[in-house]
Amino acid sequence: MTRSSTKPLTFIDAFAGCGGLSLGLMQAGWTGRFAIERDKFAFATLKANLLAKDSPHRYVWPRWLPKEPICIAELLGKHQEQLQALAGTVDVLVGGPPCQGFSSAGRRKHDDPRNQMFALYLQLVDIIKPKVVLVENVRGFTVDFNIDGEIKNFSQALKARLADDYMVHEQLLDLSVFGVPQARTRYFVVALRSELDLPDPFEHLQNRLPSFLRSLRLNVPVSSGSAISDLEVSRAGTQPSTESKGFKEIRYAGPLTHYQRLMNAGYEAPSDLRLARHADDIVSRFKKIIELSHADGRLNTSIGPEIRARFGLKKTALRVLDPDRPSPTITSMPDDLLHYSEPRTLTVRENARLQTFPDWYSFQGKYTTGGHLRRQEVPRFTQVANAVPPLVARAIGETLTDLLRSKSAVMDANQRKKRSRPHGVQQGTELRA
Repeated sequence: MTRSSTKPLTFIDAFAGCGGLSLGLMQAGWTGRFAIERDKFAFATLKANLLAKDSPHRYVWPRWLPKEPICIAELLGKHQEQLQALAGTVDVLVGGPPCQGFSSAGRRKHDDPRNQMFALYLQLVDIIKPKVVLVENVRGFTVDFNIDGEIKNFSQALKARLADDYMVHEQLLDLSVFGVPQARTRYFVVALRSELDLPDPFEHLQNRLPSFLRSLRLNVPVSSGSAISDLEVSRAGTQPSTESKGFKEIRYAGPLTHYQRLMNAGYEAPSDLRLARHADDIVSRFKKIIELSHADGRLNTSIGPEIRARFGLKKTALRVLDPDRPSPTITSMPDDLLHYSEPRTLTVRENARLQTFPDWYSFQGKYTTGGHLRRQEVPRFTQVANAVPPLVARAIGETLTDLLRSKSAVMDANQRKKRSRPHGVQQGTELRA
């Protein structure tokens, strides 16, 4: 039976993280069936925002699936029958499988166990048979690995694996063109069931991007200053942290720019404004680094060897924000990026602003994790850094809505034509007296 063109389009989010993809699709009018996320901190964020009764966007969670962290292997092992019952009923399966093994920001390892999650994702595709498969990953996913002398490429393997049933489209997207105040490039795959015979979704996305930006009254690029200037300590000062004893947080006094109003939407008290406790000598060092970076014109780029030598720094990834341009790609390491005018690192909320999370969206769990736990836990800074910016997910969701709705409308029209024909008369048959 053909889906009604007015019935909500549905998705399942695998490797959901803190919910950037889910939130953006929901903002585009989609219905989330459920999400798969193994980390307890990231799932707590999902639960607080996309399962809460008072949330503006919520999953329609199935009764058979507990609302708790679960890995994709456990889901496939325990709920095979329920998943098989979903075959053909889900419009889109989305997912950003763990990217650490592919990322150029870390040590790329072809045998990183997190890379193997991709095979499980494809098993889920085989079972659910969605109309569309949407995958997001880092640019490094498209780069060759030398595995025991044999060159392999994960993106090529993915496309080959999907090609039997799907028309596979891929694109490296500069996310700043969507209004994300961040120079962030990511690899996207949109695979469409072959029988749908739909056009290239990335061409449609590019064509509708101007109207998408107009609907939000966004002028691109959005600078980091336009995104976070209302969160400067110098504006409204600090207050004791509402959730962490012994810490201070930024006192919020309201938005200043259109982008800030879009993210804030009248929300009086954003969360996650806790400031790092920098020692006095660190504050003094940060202040000088910021001054020198402004003077040397090295904003948004790694600080030069002269500055590193002067302060005895081994860290090469440290950068100072340029308030007049989009931020560089944020990372899970909070000390990779310094504020453009204040001698400090950014808060979780400031990073969330650079990722287009609205101010009502709160993050749960530890703020940071160190040592061996970095492979086992996903604290707040990591949740935000690893997320798909909701604004990008929203634009893609609206694009897919256009394509799937137009196809559904054509199919509905054809069905009505068939039902209206006299019994026994086929299309192309001429009625004779």
